[in-house]
Amino acid sequence: MSYTALYRKFRPSTFDEIKEQQHIVTTLKNQIENDRIGHAYLFCGTHGTGKTSIAKIFARAVNCEHKRGANPCNECAMCKAALSGASMNVIEIDAASNNGVDSIREIRDEVQYSPTEGKYKVYIIDEVHMLSIGAFNALLKTLEEPPSYVIFILATTEAHKIPITILSRCQRYDFKRISLEAIAQHLRELLEKEGVEAEEKALRYIAKAADGSDRDALSLLDQCLAFHMNQTLTYDKVLEVLGAVDTEIFSQLLRRIIAQDTLGVIQELDGLIMSGRDLGQFTVDFTWYMRNLLLVQAADNVEELLDVSKEGRKALQEEANMLEPGVLMRYIRIFSELTGKLKYSAQKRVLTELALIKLTKPEMERDTEALLNRVANIEKMLESGVFVNQHISEVKMETMFERPEEEMMESLPPAQSADIKRALEAMPEIIRQARYPLKGYLRQCRYREGGEGRFIITTTDEIAHGYLADERNRSEIESLVSEAIQKELSVEVKLIQEAQDGRSDFLAAQSQIHMEISEEE
Repeated sequence: MSYTALYRKFRPSTFDEIKEQQHIVTTLKNQIENDRIGHAYLFCGTHGTGKTSIAKIFARAVNCEHKRGANPCNECAMCKAALSGASMNVIEIDAASNNGVDSIREIRDEVQYSPTEGKYKVYIIDEVHMLSIGAFNALLKTLEEPPSYVIFILATTEAHKIPITILSRCQRYDFKRISLEAIAQHLRELLEKEGVEAEEKALRYIAKAADGSDRDALSLLDQCLAFHMNQTLTYDKVLEVLGAVDTEIFSQLLRRIIAQDTLGVIQELDGLIMSGRDLGQFTVDFTWYMRNLLLVQAADNVEELLDVSKEGRKALQEEANMLEPGVLMRYIRIFSELTGKLKYSAQKRVLTELALIKLTKPEMERDTEALLNRVANIEKMLESGVFVNQHISEVKMETMFERPEEEMMESLPPAQSADIKRALEAMPEIIRQARYPLKGYLRQCRYREGGEGRFIITTTDEIAHGYLADERNRSEIESLVSEAIQKELSVEVKLIQEAQDGRSDFLAAQSQIHMEISEEE
């Protein structure tokens, strides 16, 4: 006999075996016991929370010949036929592959015939949000006035995609994510039946990785057991199979980041990669680790939300005291953005290394969070008595508080008309020295004298005008031109609707020196 996956082998067969959906189970049991069964149900919720399992149990229970309360007996002819998939009264349809109008029209034709045995015909339509608009319209009339012997159970993970006309005709039940404790307990019970030993820490990690889905937890457990066949399932073995990283590694990595040990951080990452760890899983888990740190900083008595050992909580508290909340939020932001980028990138390692370097080198960024990070680093150095002047020069603190351009130009005399003409002639060389993307925008502009020491830049491109007119970029252009002619001038950027007739002074100058403005190789 072929092997059966754990999630299929241990699928719940009665309402009592369903985990943590008591608000739904109790309602459905009461309806069955009191013969108040509805004609259409909508089961909503994330995958692996019991929607299809409850639908199948319900379908057996309404036709069971020897019900045990509201539970099906699973032994009568009707129950056995439903369990084996041979029942004519339980029809399962996958809307993902049968989403056309014709499939629903077949259902509409079939419901006219009452069941030959049993009391109800139950249609279970999985992933119902995948139906086309035409299919929904074809289903609408049948849902509105179905025969008394027909029950529709619609299951979906995306209820917002279902038309309101369908929603209004169904009893809606929202399935909750299953708690970590419930999933871990379920795994423990199944392993006892299978005769397999496992560490509690290993089971809890699998339960956490499942993210509220019991089916995902069973699939992960199946994978771990297959890799370590006939062995005790340990925490380290689970990490090895799932490509995950131990929290001790996260602690070491974070402490290196706090110490701004860039080389050490990259070496830690290299060790993880060489050991076969998945970078996508690493970024998710490390973000979660920093989230735990933020919780420790933000509130007291958060042990229930952390799900870590006493030793782990002690380490978290120690590391939480080493970081400012604003710095930690910057770390979380960078890694959250990285998580989204890794899904579509072919250079996962490069992106991850770049993110880690950003954490150790806040001077690479100029946003408010990075500035706070740099200030926090300086405060720590002052508190520890480190001589700061040298370090300030190393990290180029002057870039944080740039001097006004006027101070830089005080020593230069004001430009005259002849100086402006020299600037026009020098523009090809000035553009070559400019940085990207400033160089690209300057190459498509025109230049002319404005009188009274003014240098006019004109463009027909709104994007180029917005970039060049920005105060920082305009000041940079002033600095480049003034340095080239050793005279102080002011730069003005203008947007014109269309190119003016005639050639600009700059283009005329360009023809005189017989050269094109081009990028140096």
